[in-house]
Amino acid sequence: MSPRLFLAVTVMFAMAAALVHAQGTRVGFYARTCPRAESIVRSTVQSHFRSNPAVAPGLLRMHFHDCFVQGCDASILIDGPNSEKIAPPNRLLRGYEVIDDAKTQLEAACPGVVSCSDILSLAARDSVFLTRGINWQVPTGRRDGRISLASDTSNLPGFTESIDSQKQKFADLGLSTQDLVALVGGHTIGTSACQLFSYRLYNFTNGGPDPTINPAFVPQLQALCPQNGDGSRRIDLDTGSGNRFDLSFFANLRNGRGILESDQKLWTDASTRSFVQRFLGERGTRPLNFNIEFARSMVKMSNIGVKTGTNGEIRRICSAIN
Repeated sequence: MSPRLFLAVTVMFAMAAALVHAQGTRVGFYARTCPRAESIVRSTVQSHFRSNPAVAPGLLRMHFHDCFVQGCDASILIDGPNSEKIAPPNRLLRGYEVIDDAKTQLEAACPGVVSCSDILSLAARDSVFLTRGINWQVPTGRRDGRISLASDTSNLPGFTESIDSQKQKFADLGLSTQDLVALVGGHTIGTSACQLFSYRLYNFTNGGPDPTINPAFVPQLQALCPQNGDGSRRIDLDTGSGNRFDLSFFANLRNGRGILESDQKLWTDASTRSFVQRFLGERGTRPLNFNIEFARSMVKMSNIGVKTGTNGEIRRICSAIN
């Protein structure tokens, strides 16, 4: 058995306890009504990923941003002048075309059966797998929400947010401090725009850079994001390993090489640093397998505020309510 297959099988058992708490979702929900649902989503994500690897972290972020606002109901996908999509925390999200493509194919195969929220949950899992992360079973059976308001996005943790504030926002949704560290570990893939962190490089304190940044790393970041430069330029959140789902992100935090202020705080705050150390398997800690714990936390997150049964709807077009 290959290491990846062994991990996948291990996670099937590791998920069992979490699935008990799923709010009406279950693995294999579409087995009879649309047996090719998951394979259609995966092949669609694979196709887009081959031409643009940036869709993988984009879809993972989109799922996170969806679940933290109105629950995991695909409200992030709805178009409108005051919808979640246009709120500042969501303006840089990418991958909407992948969801639309998968939905088009699913409507052709199984009209009116597969929800946009399930497509997004499956696509996030597939994105992790395609970047050499773990595979896990995704409970499905969500229905799509009808409400999407930009004003509701204050629930999303911000890039300058304190650990106490981040922990409270996660706790309000039933997620633990370990879930927080594991899920933020998703920043092992993807990029950030300079405008979201360049303030740390210039005049942060006493005219100098953020002291939590490794001094040897500052010139490299300043070269990538010069003062008054192009704020839209994107750089890897996980320096040296931005396209691979691995432990490098946590190692970078330990070494003062976190990009976002909120990310680096996972190391500077003792309550979260202990989990970073356990994911890294540092001596004297009780090691945690990051892949398995990330998958477990993703299952928990994907069942936040789920709409099932007569709640919600199955959208025919993901960007518009029926």
